[in-house]
Amino acid sequence: MSIYLYRLAHLAFRHRRIVLALWLLAAIGAIAIAQASGGKTNDNFTIPGTEAQHASDVLTAKLPAFSGGQSTIVFATHGTAKVTDAAIQSAIQAAMLKLKTVPQVTTSVDPFQGKLVSASGQIALGQLQWSAKPTDVKTANLDVMKDDLKPVQAAGVEVEYSGSVYPGWNKAISELPELIGLIVAFIILMVTFGALAAAGMPIIGAIIGVITTLMGITAVASIVTIASASTTVALMLGLSCGIDYGLFILSRHRTNLLNGADVEESVATAVGTAGGSVVFAALTVIIALCGLTVTGIPFLRIMGLAAACSVAVALLIALTLLPAMLGFAGTKVEKFTRIPVLGARAERVARRSAADPDSPAGATWARFVVRYRVLVLVGVIVILGVLALPATKVNLGLPSGASQSKDNTLRKAYDLTTEGFGPGFNGALLIVAENVTSPDQITQIVATLAKEPGVVSVAPLVAENNTSLIRLIPKYGPSDDATAHLVHSLRNNRAAIEGNTGVHILIGGTTASNIDVSAKLATALPIFLVVVVGLAFILLTFAFRTILVPIKSILGFLLSIAAALGAQVATFQWGWGEHIFGITPTDTISFLPIIMLAIIFGLSSDYEVFVVSRIKEEFTKRGGDARRSVQRGTSLSARVVTAAALIMFSIFVAFMFTDDPTIKAIGFSFAVGVFLDAFLVRLTLVPAVMAIVGAKIWYHPKWFTKYVPDPDLEGERLAQRLAAQKRVPELDPA
Repeated sequence: MSIYLYRLAHLAFRHRRIVLALWLLAAIGAIAIAQASGGKTNDNFTIPGTEAQHASDVLTAKLPAFSGGQSTIVFATHGTAKVTDAAIQSAIQAAMLKLKTVPQVTTSVDPFQGKLVSASGQIALGQLQWSAKPTDVKTANLDVMKDDLKPVQAAGVEVEYSGSVYPGWNKAISELPELIGLIVAFIILMVTFGALAAAGMPIIGAIIGVITTLMGITAVASIVTIASASTTVALMLGLSCGIDYGLFILSRHRTNLLNGADVEESVATAVGTAGGSVVFAALTVIIALCGLTVTGIPFLRIMGLAAACSVAVALLIALTLLPAMLGFAGTKVEKFTRIPVLGARAERVARRSAADPDSPAGATWARFVVRYRVLVLVGVIVILGVLALPATKVNLGLPSGASQSKDNTLRKAYDLTTEGFGPGFNGALLIVAENVTSPDQITQIVATLAKEPGVVSVAPLVAENNTSLIRLIPKYGPSDDATAHLVHSLRNNRAAIEGNTGVHILIGGTTASNIDVSAKLATALPIFLVVVVGLAFILLTFAFRTILVPIKSILGFLLSIAAALGAQVATFQWGWGEHIFGITPTDTISFLPIIMLAIIFGLSSDYEVFVVSRIKEEFTKRGGDARRSVQRGTSLSARVVTAAALIMFSIFVAFMFTDDPTIKAIGFSFAVGVFLDAFLVRLTLVPAVMAIVGAKIWYHPKWFTKYVPDPDLEGERLAQRLAAQKRVPELDPA
């Protein structure tokens, strides 16, 4: 493989104008297609195979007027005023009557019609039913809705919103996290390279790749439902992987130049050697992301595929566009900036590292790890084990109003509803009854449902086309375990509830749908883990031609993911980060663990490949001196892996500067996972284990050599060919 990558880099270098033009054309073309297609992300999720989805499908077919979005308007008075006061009641009734005329609104029920006034008389709930799905409700109509309620606010009434759609529910995604991440990445690259050209190229390549990918995703969104979270994850990985892959190749090229190599030959050799590690690193990430397809949940499948495409584009950018840009830059990448301190320090470290790899701080750390390998091994396992303890208490759920910040209207509506009516009113269940031929059938079912433990109230809403819709209010909130138990109990006792009515009931609604998603994810998680880990094991075994290295890699990853999940539980679920990050303690998002498994596993494999490939390269050079190879290989990869991990960490942390608690949790979990895996596992635990095991770490059966092709990950065959052709001097004196 190294020879093919070497040739590809030569081709890209020599035809750099064409390569650059093609990538710019791809980006511009993707933008044009995205604009022409009118595609946009859509959070109308479907969960095939679940009862809640079946109930939703029946509503769409039989009761279309009630299959769209819903809004709950919470009216609250303070002091001695009550919503039942004549002036206030009149204002609320007039506003709700006016809301019936808002386009796309099919039903408007004021609190007094619906008998949704609290015992205190200070909190009331109005209901709106929309004809369209939440994402299809026009923003202009929501603005009209908000304007129509201003007279109520003028009367001294607090107005808050909840439901699947309400004014301001679909906020525009801020570009601030990406900007912060790029700025921090540039600073890290400047400290690493001390040259503007070297610091800028990985970022430029990543930006072009991200634009191309995201615009392509937007175009596809015109025909396929793509969740907004999919673009966020694709953006995170596109930027971080794009910069990391460029950094790894550029670092090798920079060392080659400082050792006197010709520019073109240096670029080609860097891609031929470091590029092999980049290819296998990217493939492990792509495999992990594509593994999300086994969950059977469409929005996770699309999220995984979108992110995988982003990583694939980042890989292509690193192997083609980066060599082309290095051709334009020439020797500028080895020219250090004149910024005081920064340039001089970077030059001193770079030249010292190129001439004597045993001198930098990374070499000092490597010597420490190898010397105290047993203590280091035990210490890291203890630290990660302690961090992982909270993960044993993880509670899975999906975001609700309770997870929002206290100044968010959804959170205020949630709290007011709980105060006035109880937590169950925030998570009503919708019972869809089919084969209804008589009102008496529904009366019997409603009476039976009302007797079920944990049920506060049951009320029929509408009957049409032999189908009825019944609203059931549970005693507990939507994220409470007791509510999930109630849903399962109702489904298990379906026959008794239906009795001899001949009616068939389905338990649906947002709360039931969230419960179904969590259950489906719990079922898919073991399958996903086996598939992804199995495929990655095969790939890493093929790459390193040994069984022990992949086993070590996977065990290290399991420690990392457990520790990262534990940190997430303590910070977000237990509330240790409530004041630090401005979050509200809530359940761990049900799909977060499986996304963490996919992404952190892929990224951990990145660093595994970067570090271990360099150790193997040193092992081959030094004729089997295992511990010396571990020390030297770790030293040579420490600086670039540190920079790469800090860049990825900073990009993930930047996404915590949002108001969305879900994105905050994702960004935090990814950041902690990457940090722990890169520094505690790949640069500490892995070298310690390899130093303990010694040369046996590279053991493989004799048949393996005969039947499994060698991908030449470390570029040994390329080095032999170049030496034979005498094209270049020895590029790496180490």
